[in-house]
Amino acid sequence: MRGPVFPYGRAARISLWLSVVVSAALFGWGAWQRRWIADDGLIVLRTVRNLLAGNGPVFNVGERVESNTSTLWTYLVTLGAWIGGSVQLEYVALALALTLSVAGLVFAMLGTGRLYAPGLRGRRALLVPAGALVYMAVPPARDFATSGLENGLVMAYLGLLWWMMVCWSQALRVAPPEAREADANATSARFDGALACLAGLSVLVRPELALIGGVALVMQLVAARGKRRRVVILVAGGLLPIAYEIFRMGYYGLLVPITALAKDATGSKWQQGFVYLGNFNRPYLLWIPAVLTVALAIVLFVTHSRPWWGQTAPRGYSLLARRIQSPTAVVVFMAGSGLVQGLYWLRQGGDFMHGRVLLVPLFCLVIPVAVIPIVLPDGKNIAREVGYALAGTTTVLWLAVVGWSLWAANSPGLGYDATRVTYSGIVDERRFYSQATGHAHPLTAADYLDYPRMRAVLTAIDNTPVGALLLPSGNYDQWDVVPAMPPPVPDPTSPPPPNWFEKGPHTVFFTNLGMMGMNLPLEVRVIDQIGLANPLAAHTARLDDARIGHDKDLFPDWAVAEGPFLRKPPWIPTYLDQDWVAQAAVALTCPETETMLSSVRAPMGFHRFMSNLVHAFTFTRYRIDRVPLYELHRCGLDVPPRLSTPYTGLPATGP
Repeated sequence: MRGPVFPYGRAARISLWLSVVVSAALFGWGAWQRRWIADDGLIVLRTVRNLLAGNGPVFNVGERVESNTSTLWTYLVTLGAWIGGSVQLEYVALALALTLSVAGLVFAMLGTGRLYAPGLRGRRALLVPAGALVYMAVPPARDFATSGLENGLVMAYLGLLWWMMVCWSQALRVAPPEAREADANATSARFDGALACLAGLSVLVRPELALIGGVALVMQLVAARGKRRRVVILVAGGLLPIAYEIFRMGYYGLLVPITALAKDATGSKWQQGFVYLGNFNRPYLLWIPAVLTVALAIVLFVTHSRPWWGQTAPRGYSLLARRIQSPTAVVVFMAGSGLVQGLYWLRQGGDFMHGRVLLVPLFCLVIPVAVIPIVLPDGKNIAREVGYALAGTTTVLWLAVVGWSLWAANSPGLGYDATRVTYSGIVDERRFYSQATGHAHPLTAADYLDYPRMRAVLTAIDNTPVGALLLPSGNYDQWDVVPAMPPPVPDPTSPPPPNWFEKGPHTVFFTNLGMMGMNLPLEVRVIDQIGLANPLAAHTARLDDARIGHDKDLFPDWAVAEGPFLRKPPWIPTYLDQDWVAQAAVALTCPETETMLSSVRAPMGFHRFMSNLVHAFTFTRYRIDRVPLYELHRCGLDVPPRLSTPYTGLPATGP
């Protein structure tokens, strides 16, 4: 779109670009000082490895599970890895995350500078960072700028959407009269299509961002003139997300990524959500910048520095359309989106990573004041004496924001509780893994080999060539091994088959999927008890009192029952019950469970795709009971005969 050229004064133009450059440099430097790749970031890279190997967008070969919440991030890293060639995947993710994080801040500041530009026409002013400083100062913002997760992509997405929405909102008001006559809409269909496409991508960046992108699309549709323009907006905004949703339903057999299923995104844990909010606020006293930025917004309103004051839209638009396609509406849209996102995560119970999921609400709330104008009064719009007082007030408030930012940026954060999993379940993930691995900057999967149990798992796999199920032992230097059912013994009178001596099936049952999946070959199945990569665990019911983000807990007896592993003593660890294993094996024959598992394990073809597409809603709602005996009752299956003597508490009697 050919946007209008705003008559910035020289001081405003230079100060804006200086603010952008300095802020971007400081944020990039601060993020680099705290660089790391999270275990969850390595989960993404396991899927990328499978994509590059031709196994499809899966976590385990032969099991269609979408273990990554951000679809766009997965494919973006895959593209970067393909372009990078021999560059290690972890460094590809690191470079992309850092670049996108800084780009998001830049887009946000430029969009806000553009927002204030019309109100600064012919006035002396400096544009200085304010909300941008608030976001940069919070340590989790720098932690997750390089975590290998999609936070950087989310930042870039929101910053770009904000900048484009500001352009869209101003097009009716700032263009000269002759331009309005030449093009009543002021924005081209191409720009509307690009903005709609960006808004539609929200659900592929993260599912809950549909609450932001969807509202942006509705605003465009309301303000659009003519059916043709509305068709362009609908097609551009809906084509990619709808196409991918059809693919997801047919390929994975679900309406949502399995991460949403594992955490039951439709559930609510308000009490834990407020605990999470307090955990985020307490170390940095976030109420202080909240009060300061609100005060700044009030002062800007009083000084008429807001860009929407006195601007009118051309005739031919309905009153509703003129109000929707306005800077006022865009500011309300972005700030309101921040509040909605915050409420969503409070309802969800937050997260187990300190501050992570509240970074989006924070970013949305500070974007409208990412930069602010300090206007010197000219006596035209307001009395000079009052103007100097208000300019002085703005400066004092801005200096207070700067002071708080310097203090918060050097805050010790959670202090001694940073790496301890307390009753809240919330930890500082970066510091936790730095301490647990002994690396100040754990970046690669190899760095995580120094995490407890990691080197031991490689030894255990080498020691079980015929295959095994590996369960974490209480000893950090060993694994409990459940041997695989041995292959048939070859005829001693004839040579063994060519593949008889090759390694058999291996399954590792462990919570930390990322470090495990990236340090093991793709043919090793890695599953967890909370359902991020395990379809069986994902379909259990959410536990009310579990650690947030780990809301499900599948017993390892199910992993033994799925096999092919030996199911009786002495082959199973003593903490497993062979009756539970036997009951789980029967429970797996439940017709509905078999159908659900076939949706992700049966060979993919046209019939399977269409069947998954039709039954995706049913599969998404399907739940099993984590206790095998209860699951047998739910399915109406017979309980197998007991294999062990039940414990009664009475002494054993002799013959």
